[in-house]
Amino acid sequence: MNKYEKISIEMRKRVKEGFYRVDHPIPDEITLAKEFECSRMTMKRGLDILVEEGLLFRKRGHGTFIVQSPVNDEKVNVISEETLGLSNVLPNRNVTSTIIAFDVQFPEKEVAEQLSISEDAPVYHIIRLRKVDGEPYVIERTYMPVSMIPGITEKVLQASIYNYIHETLELKIGGAHRKIRADKPNELDQIHLECLPDDPILEVEQVGYLNNGLPFEYSFSRHRYDKFVFTTVTIRK
Repeated sequence: MNKYEKISIEMRKRVKEGFYRVDHPIPDEITLAKEFECSRMTMKRGLDILVEEGLLFRKRGHGTFIVQSPVNDEKVNVISEETLGLSNVLPNRNVTSTIIAFDVQFPEKEVAEQLSISEDAPVYHIIRLRKVDGEPYVIERTYMPVSMIPGITEKVLQASIYNYIHETLELKIGGAHRKIRADKPNELDQIHLECLPDDPILEVEQVGYLNNGLPFEYSFSRHRYDKFVFTTVTIRK
C-alpha cells in the first residue's frame, strides 16, 4: 500500500473518531508531514482523498477543516480512483467475509483475455459475501491468476485479500479499470444480500492492475443500492 493511502486511512479514522476539534483547522500539511515522516506532497495527496470524500474542506488562507455534516454519511462512499478494498475503506467498521464458493479452475475465454493469460493457466474462482457490522453489503465474484497471487486460502478470504497482497506477497497495486452498471437482483443477490426482486443492484466490473501494469484481478462486485454511493472526481489540469 502506498504511503499516501496509509495516511488517508489513518486520517479518516482520526476524523471519524473525533481526534481533531471540528471548530478548528486540522494541523497544516508541513506539521502532519513531520508527524507521518513523509514529504508535504505525499501528505497533501493523502488529505486530497478525504477532501474528495467530503470529510475535509480547504479554506484558502485559513487551513483545512472537518466537514461536520458529510453528505451520504450513512452510505459507503467509494471514490472512483481508489483501489483499497472494503476493509480499508471502512477501517472503523466490523467487515467480515462469508465464503460462498472457492476453487481453482481453468478460465473461460473472457476471463483469460481480461487477465492477459492463456486459457490453460489456473485461476482462483472466489465468491464472497461481505458484511459490515453484520449487515450484507456486497457479493464479490473474483478471478485471480494462481501463479501471480499464490497462497490464497480460506483464512485469507475471511480477512482482506488486498492486505494479503500488500503485506504478505509485498506486491503493489497500481490501479483499476471499472465499469459501473445497474442491474436487477439475481437469485444469489436475493438470498445473500437480502434483496427484494424489484430492488436495484449496483454492479462494478473491475480489472485490477499491479504497479507493473499486469492485471491480477477480474471481478464483479454486486452492491446493495442502499449501502453505497460512488463518487467520480474530475481534476482540472
